[in-house]
Amino acid sequence: MRTTLGTDQRGRRVEKHPVEQLIEQADAAIMREDFDMLMQMYGDESILVVQPGMIATGKAQIRRAFEAIAAHFGHSLVVEEAGMKLLEAGDTVLVLAKTIVSAADSPAVERHATYVFRRQASGEWLCAIDNSYGTELLLDDE
Repeated sequence: MRTTLGTDQRGRRVEKHPVEQLIEQADAAIMREDFDMLMQMYGDESILVVQPGMIATGKAQIRRAFEAIAAHFGHSLVVEEAGMKLLEAGDTVLVLAKTIVSAADSPAVERHATYVFRRQASGEWLCAIDNSYGTELLLDDE
């Protein structure tokens, strides 16, 4: 994956981590409903938190979940990252993100998402855990 440049809070140009680029590409694929491209970003054993209490496991379930989510939001889903922190340890990256989700008939909702990516032997990064709800999942246990 080619490294791209972004800007930091002071307007300086900085290199983006490959995982940050992948998340941006995933957001764009979700909005275009390009599920073939989106599935390339997940491993075979990945999980997606669809909503609290509902998890999709594996690419086939994850794809069906994204198709259902797109239909639920009237094919107008908009996903934007309003900030990310990446914590890298060896072949694993934990991403803490502020994600804004909206749709045509839904107000924008800010989520504090958590994602886990793992580097493969080939060097590519794949999403292992996609949890757009972040620690809000813990609130359901109370």
